[in-house]
Amino acid sequence: MPLLLTLNAGSSSIKFSLTPLPGAKGTPLPAPLAHGQVSGIGGAAARLSLRSSLHGKQEQALPTVASGRSGHEQALDAVLHWLEQHLPEEKVALVSHRVVHGGVHFAQPMRLDAQVLAQLDALAPLAPLHQPHNLAGIRSAMAAFGQALQVACFDTAFHRQHPFVADTFALPRRFYDEGVRRYGFHGLSYEYIARTLQAHWPALHQGRVIVAHLGNGASMCALRQGVSIDSSMGFTALDGLPMGTRCGQIDPGVLLYLLTEKGYSPEQLTELLYQQSGLKGLSGLSNDVRELLQSEQPQAGQALDYFVARCQREIGALSASLGGLDALVFTGGIGENAVPIRQRILQDLGWIGIDFDPAANATHGSSHAGAQPQGQISQPGSRVSVLVLPTDEERMLAEHALALWQAV
Repeated sequence: MPLLLTLNAGSSSIKFSLTPLPGAKGTPLPAPLAHGQVSGIGGAAARLSLRSSLHGKQEQALPTVASGRSGHEQALDAVLHWLEQHLPEEKVALVSHRVVHGGVHFAQPMRLDAQVLAQLDALAPLAPLHQPHNLAGIRSAMAAFGQALQVACFDTAFHRQHPFVADTFALPRRFYDEGVRRYGFHGLSYEYIARTLQAHWPALHQGRVIVAHLGNGASMCALRQGVSIDSSMGFTALDGLPMGTRCGQIDPGVLLYLLTEKGYSPEQLTELLYQQSGLKGLSGLSNDVRELLQSEQPQAGQALDYFVARCQREIGALSASLGGLDALVFTGGIGENAVPIRQRILQDLGWIGIDFDPAANATHGSSHAGAQPQGQISQPGSRVSVLVLPTDEERMLAEHALALWQAV
């Protein structure tokens, strides 16, 4: 039985799924045989957790990362080792990879070869937290499954039809022509949410929607009739909202000051902006919202206050881009699960037409028994609907790869 493997390497995790390939063209994908993730990469408690239709739910702690090897390489080794042990008779014929940055030229899923890999390598400085891990996963999968078709799906592709004013910086035009543009990210997540709205909330899909993908990486996207017209992220995945360890929007003059007056090297500045800032930097404690919510330290509260304020500000800005707002959708690890954060964001947005339901909010995505995974958390009469919808980037990876597979 030929199988489809998806690999989604994030900044602190690797998610994967394994699905039988349908025999006939046009046949929808069946449910995955197995899916799971390695979480906590870069920390002291990395774990592999998965659920398989044949082997049930399993978890295992990963050993200490060996000297000279990245946590992502170790995590990927753990995933491939599990596949070899538990599915030795099955053939992986198709592998779909999430690639964060596709630059100007990659606006649709692509079959991977040496030439494409070289072009993606050149984009690594634009996504240093992700692109090297994406490409390491591709090369490991090519070595492990030499006969499989390898497909890249790009997080930037969903945003490539932005209007010029949402796509550019006010720099000399030659930089835009060279590719210095606002690309936007989390496109696979936004595409999945757009399809979910089209299937289950078609009236909202046809309107003006902001999707808030809130997690260790966080951004927002403005959709009009399911099409991205603006995004909080820009040239790199640093811009916009503050994130777990990334700064979000910052005055470029601060960066010039750090370089010229504080003697930061480009390498030190990269480490500061990508690894030591955001919630982690503001709180001095953690990049994990769950830990910050439980902490009594004032810095934890201040970090969350800043995150909430920037989310509210971005909702206002993207509403202006859309010319109004019909729906706000929360997704991602924080957006789906952090009930107090959603409440704090929503409680001051009555001016925009949001009348949210605290009781409904408390029962969607929370960890207590009976909680619902998705649904509406605004009052029935609210002018702007508010939804909590789980995203599924792996499903988008699978569907895009299947389309290429069936076209070969």
